Order: sequence, then C-alpha cells, then structure tokens
Amino acid sequence: MSTLKKVESNFGSVNNKESRVRPLTMKLVSIICTVALVMSSLLLQAQQITYQGVVIDGQTKEPVPGATLRLPGTQIGTVTDELGRFSLPTAQPCDHLKVSSVGYQETLIAVSTGKMVVSLTPKVEDLQPIIVTASREAQVRSEAPMAISRLSPTLLQETKAVNLYEVINKTPGVVMPNLGNEQHSMGIRQPFGTNAYYLYLEDGLPVRPMGVFNHNALIELNAFAISSVEVVKGPVSSLYGPEGVGGAINFLTHRPTAVPVVRVGVLGDGWGYRRVQAGAGGMLTKRFGVFVGGSMARQRNSWQSQSDFDKVSLNTRAEYVLSDRTRLIATTVFNKYHSQTSGSVDSVAYYSRNYTSTTDFTYRDVYSLRSRLTLEHRWSAQGESFMTAFRRDNSLKQNPNYSIRWKSGATTATGEINDNSFSSLGLMAQHSQRFAWLDSRLIAGALFDNSPNTYYAYQTELQAVLRPDKRSVERYVQVRELPDQFLSRYEARIRNVAAYAQYDFSPIPHVRLTLGVRYDRMSFNYDNFLDKTRGIKTYEQASPRLGLTYDLGRSRGLYANVSRGFSPPGLTAVFRKNPNVGPGQPPFYYNLQPAQFTNVEVGGWASLLDRKVDFDWSIYQMAGRNELLSIRQPDNSTDYQSAGRTLHRGVEYSLTYKPSDQLFFRFGGTNAVHRFVDFALSNRQSDAVRNLADYDMPQAPRWIANTELTYKPCWAKGLRTALEWQRISPWYQNQINTVRYNDRGAFGAPGVSVINFRTGYVWKGLEVYMNVLNLTDELYANNASRGNAPTDRTTFTPAAPRTVVVGLQYQFTGN
Repeated sequence: MSTLKKVESNFGSVNNKESRVRPLTMKLVSIICTVALVMSSLLLQAQQITYQGVVIDGQTKEPVPGATLRLPGTQIGTVTDELGRFSLPTAQPCDHLKVSSVGYQETLIAVSTGKMVVSLTPKVEDLQPIIVTASREAQVRSEAPMAISRLSPTLLQETKAVNLYEVINKTPGVVMPNLGNEQHSMGIRQPFGTNAYYLYLEDGLPVRPMGVFNHNALIELNAFAISSVEVVKGPVSSLYGPEGVGGAINFLTHRPTAVPVVRVGVLGDGWGYRRVQAGAGGMLTKRFGVFVGGSMARQRNSWQSQSDFDKVSLNTRAEYVLSDRTRLIATTVFNKYHSQTSGSVDSVAYYSRNYTSTTDFTYRDVYSLRSRLTLEHRWSAQGESFMTAFRRDNSLKQNPNYSIRWKSGATTATGEINDNSFSSLGLMAQHSQRFAWLDSRLIAGALFDNSPNTYYAYQTELQAVLRPDKRSVERYVQVRELPDQFLSRYEARIRNVAAYAQYDFSPIPHVRLTLGVRYDRMSFNYDNFLDKTRGIKTYEQASPRLGLTYDLGRSRGLYANVSRGFSPPGLTAVFRKNPNVGPGQPPFYYNLQPAQFTNVEVGGWASLLDRKVDFDWSIYQMAGRNELLSIRQPDNSTDYQSAGRTLHRGVEYSLTYKPSDQLFFRFGGTNAVHRFVDFALSNRQSDAVRNLADYDMPQAPRWIANTELTYKPCWAKGLRTALEWQRISPWYQNQINTVRYNDRGAFGAPGVSVINFRTGYVWKGLEVYMNVLNLTDELYANNASRGNAPTDRTTFTPAAPRTVVVGLQYQFTGN
C-alpha cells in the first residue's frame, strides 16, 4: 500500500511538472510560428520586384498617358498615369518589358532596378491615333464618325515649316493659301477665301470669340509651341459651336516634358527672313512641370517690296498634380506682330515678275494675349470633369490694301484705317461619364463667353498714279487721313452662351452610335455711332449630329454621319455701310441672316499588305442656305448678301505606303464641286447674269492634291530627304464664270503645280536642315480673283519664287 502511494505520489509530481512545462512549450511554439511567418514574409518581399519609370514620346519628350507595360508571355502588366509614370510590382523577375500605346511602335525594353525612361517612337503612318478634337477628350480614331486627320509631332518636326500652311496643306481636302507674312485664307469643304466658316482652336478653345472676324487668326499662334495638329472636316457645330462649318483646326500645345529638355534653333532664307526660337520643359518637382517656348522672327528686303515684318511669340504651360485624380493646368500665349502689307498686283506686274507694291503706307499691327486655367478631376475610372476659365485681349490695327477703292481711269482713290479690339472673359465646363450598359459614354458641357468689342474705320485720301494705258495703277500715294469721316464705328458687347451633349454607345458588337446636339445663343448689345442707333441682335441655333462607326477588325472600318452647322454674320459686315441700299432698306446690313449647312457623309479606313498600306476616304455632300456672298463692286468695295442656296460635294482620300523603314510614300487629295444652286446676283435687266444658279463658286478648284516621298537611308542614320508635290487645279476667278486661273506650273499642269524639297541630318541632338520651296521656280499665284463687271481686272497674290531655307537646331535631353 505504501508502495502504491509512493508511485501515485511520484506520478502526481510528474503531472504537476508537465502542467508547468506545457505553457512554456506553447509559448515557444507560438514564437517559432511567428518568426517563421515573419521570415517567410521577408523572403516573399525579397523575391518581389517593383519596376518603376516613365514613358515618353520619343519626338516631343512629353509623357505618354495610358501606355501599357507587360511582362512578355504573361498577363502581368500596368498602365501609365497622366504623367506617363508607371509602377509594376511582380514576384516574377524578368529581363524585358513589352511597351505599347496607340500611335506608337511597340517596343521591348531591357529592365533595370532604377527609374527607367522608356522612349516610344511615333508611327507617322498610323491610321488610328489617339485624338481629342472629335469628342473633346482622348479617344481612338476608329470611334470618331467623322473625317479627321492628325498631323503628328514627327511630321511637324521633319517638315520644319516656316509658315503653318506648309503643314496644313498636307491634309487631304484642305487648301490654305499663303497671302504672305503669315497671312492666309482657308478652304475646307468650301472655296478658299476669308469667310468665317472655319474654327481655329487652341487646345479646344476658339482663338477668337464668335462674331469677331477670324480671318488671319493664325497669326496669333506660336508655331514653335505646337505639339500636334488635328483637322476636322465638315461641320463641328454640335460640339464647338458656330463657324465650325467647313471644319475646325485644333492646335495642341506642348505639355511639360517628362524629362528635362532644352531646344534652341535658328533659321533663315535667301529673301531676308530670319527666326530664332527656344523652348524648355521638364518636371520641376514630382508634381509640378512647365514648358516655355518662344520665337522672334523678322523679314527685311524680301522678294516682294513692302513686305517687312516682325513677330514675337511666347507660350508658357504649367501643370500641377494636386492628387492622383486632380490636375491644374495654366497656359499663357502672347503674340505681337507688325507687318507691312504689299497686297496684290495686277496682270502687268504679275506676268513680268515685277513684285513692286502699289503702296508704301499699308500695314497690319496685331497684339494678342490669351490665358486659361483648367481644373481637371477624375471622379472614378468612369467619370471625369474639367472647368476652364479663360481670358483674351486682342487688338488689330491696320491700313489695309484690300480697302482701297478706285474706279478705272480715275486719278484719285480712297483707303481706310481701322481698329478692331476685343477683351474676353469666359468659362467652360464639361463632364464625361461612362456606363457599363452598352459600353456607353455621355459628355455634357456648357460655355459662357463675354467679349466686349470696339471697332472703327475712317477714310484716307489717295492719289492714283496711272500707267500709260490709264487702265491700271502703278502706285498709290496717301495724301491725308480723314479721321472724321468714319466708314464704320460701333461698340458691341458680345455674349455667347452654349450647352452641348454627346452620347455614344454600342448597340451591337463593333458598331458604335453617336448622338450629339448643341444649343448656341449669340447676342450683342450695340451702339452704332454712325446712324446713332442702339439695339440688340440675337442669333440662336440648335445643331444636331448623328454618327455611326463600324469596326470591321484588322484595322478596317466604316463610318457615316449627318450633321448641321451654322455661322452668324461677323459684326464687321453687319455694321458696314451698304453701297447699294434700296428704298426702305437700312443703310447697314442689319438683315444679314446666319448661314445654315446640312452635311451628309460616309467614309472608312483600311490597312492592307500587312499594314504597309493605309487608305482613308470620305464622300460628303453639304447643302448651304443663306451662305454669305461677297460681291465686289467696280470701285473694289463689297456688297454682302445672305440669301439663296449652295452645294458642296466631294470625295477626300489619303493613301500611305511604307514598304520599309527607309521609304515612306503619302498621297492625299480631294475632288469636289462647289456650286450655286440658287443665288440672286442682280435685279437689273441690263445685267447678263442675274441668278448664279448652276454656276461654279469662285476660288473653288475641282481637284486639290498633295503627295510626298520620304527617304531615310539605313546607311546614313539620322539623314532624311523628302520630295513634295502640291497640286491645285484651275478655278474661276469671278462669280459669273467668265475668267479662269489656269496658268501652267511644274509638269505643265494648269493651275498650281509646285515641287518642294526637304532634307535634314540629326547627330547627337544637333540637327541641320534645308528646305527648298518651289524647287523649279514656277510663276504661280496663291490667289487670283476679279469682280463681275466688264471693266474689272484680275488681281493676283503672287507666290514666292524659289526659296531656300536653312536652319540649325540643338536639343538637350536630360534624365
């Protein structure tokens, strides 16, 4: 018994010890497990790698948002943000990343542990770039049911244009005649001329307010600060408002570069033109970036007398990232321009290549200052908004050639001095929302623009020195100014109010429908100091649009659209005295009506031969009503009418062929008819033509084409050469179709036929280039027009003879 008790006692003591050891053991196991978890976590972290960097445009050095980076052979990847930055964490180490973005060549880059800078090469021939003008926000070209062309940064850089017309004319269906010293006219689905049927936009905002004559508005741009250009053909009134009838040209300015960049350059030609330009950009902090670009140009003793000019331009753009979803953008654009204006010449001077001016007193002065502040916010992956406050301050003073009034045989004439000034304050807001239902998207926005405008024009007295035949003027002499004899004098407070919406969706796969409408109300309170009247004029219009795109796959597709556009008369026309006022009619053009246009078009795009050939086409018909018609009087004054109907019908096409990295061929053009359907020209029984029905409109060539062959030899990296042919067929000079401009140019082609040659060489950031414009030294006119009277004579705007431009540019790029 005692033994048993002893054993039990020993057993109990063992249990007591075990009970004391068990908690220690459990604590030890817990510690070991914790250490194991920490070690495994550290081990996993040690195995995980994060690749970071920024993706930039290899040409402009601007950030590329939305670029895709992916590990080859996997689904692991990421997308760059608005500043082109990316961060890709992965537990799977790799040697390369595949980088792609629409409009750029796909590339495979070697990875590194530090911050990577990925430079993408733009595709010059890409048919489906990212565009913004079609919907006011970035989208793929295949989703835009309209004819739109993008002039890429590469094309702009390689063209090295002295004037914007050199690149704009590369767009199929567009002709931008050069009127000298950056002055111009325009033709997009219209005869080329000076009517306000085109919108000139800078980052989506009109350069000038509606109602203020926008002819020569491109003088107020800084070409060195332009990153790319988008040209929309056909009415865009459903998004951008009135005046966007023939089309819109949107100049997209340089963003701050993702890496430090400094560009400096000089250029000049053999006719006294010189320009120096410089630009710099970069991220000053991780969130704040700037770009500054400016140029100074001057011309002295050119091939045409009375054509000296000076221009100073400066652009600044700053972007600040407030958060991952919010960005603030501020821009300022300044331009100051002074030019003598040589004007047009008569046939005697033109055909003898005697480019002396008939005046030595005409000029044009331009002062332009624009600024804007934009706040962008992304609410989610499906919704984003922006709000822009803007200001414009403009002054245009001139003593213009086109205002000279002279009757055949007279020894006296009159001219005018005018001043057109405005100051704008405005606000624009837009919201975009995407929905899962039918992959749809809604864009809605509003605009308010308040632009007080002042204008005066007074008469000058001229003496006309005649040639021996007494039928033409050798030169004019300004005798005196008559500041008390006003031809026009008014003040007007322009208020433009608009609201717009656009909804697009995919009812079935590969098909996308777009519905858009915009309501505009333009009004102005005015004081006409000549007839001492006050009043208010209002023009309002709803502009709808219906579009469809059908993606056939393999870079092929079709689109169609129906759209409306309108353009109210400019104030300078409304308040000009009517030289042919009838009984009971007002002495001014108070009764001018807005021009109305209905456009129908179909088009498409296709890539062939393993994407070596790209083809883009469109067919359109635009019917006009109340189109503004300017009728030149025998004394060179203008009578305005807005009545009757017109027809604009044509086909536009573009073909590119890139068989290798060395060769690139581009051809684009349009065949079109611009015709009066019903237009009462005169009520006088003595006039041979009283209605212009079935007559071609003047300055309306039937065929416009531009073709170019570029060669970049592999045996000389950095070298490029290009040969360009510009072709404009003959056109009628007057409205009654009695006289045509059909002089012969290069290859014996009637009308305009001119060859340009460009070459350049880049070595380690240093670029030297040469452009030879009008290589064969053709005699041709950028414009030739005349009135309808039998005594009228043709006036020519001569084009420059052979012009050699040489330049030097250096670009420093940091890390």
